[in-house]
Amino acid sequence: NKEQQRALFEEQLALANRLNLPVIVHDRDAHADTLELLKKHRPKGVVHSFSGSAEMAKEILNLGMYIGIGGVLTFKNAKKLPEIAAALPNDRFLLETDAPYLAPVPYRSKINNSALILLVAEKLAELRNTDCESILKNQNKNNQNKNQNKNNQNKEQNKNNQNNQNKNNDSNDYR
Repeated sequence: NKEQQRALFEEQLALANRLNLPVIVHDRDAHADTLELLKKHRPKGVVHSFSGSAEMAKEILNLGMYIGIGGVLTFKNAKKLPEIAAALPNDRFLLETDAPYLAPVPYRSKINNSALILLVAEKLAELRNTDCESILKNQNKNNQNKNQNKNNQNKEQNKNNQNNQNKNNDSNDYR
């Protein structure tokens, strides 16, 4: 039920923060609750397969998170996403699949895979009046930045763990 899902999601966000790990959030039909909990816990990570409003996208960007864009961008019935994707800052989007689902046009209703990301990049380039190569360069840079941030977070966590271990060892020396 909704209350259990919300409680478990909140526990996962808290755990990710405690362990200094990023989250990948798939929000479906729960935009208000998702945004409320993301604002409360302020995790690092990605809102995968984004389907929210332009206002929600702004809030997510303000939290320092990335917006995941997949095959839905190419669908004729995608109403909000093309406008949102076109307006995203170059350093805040990630191209993705929702494999095996949501393959981009012309492969819609077929099995999705990472080779089809190029079609999403082409659509985003069209929406931004730029070339596909620029979109892919931004994607690669964003992915590297996301991974670098994760590595820095892990190093910081390891340093904190080592400091705590040293404190424990020091206190044991006086017993």
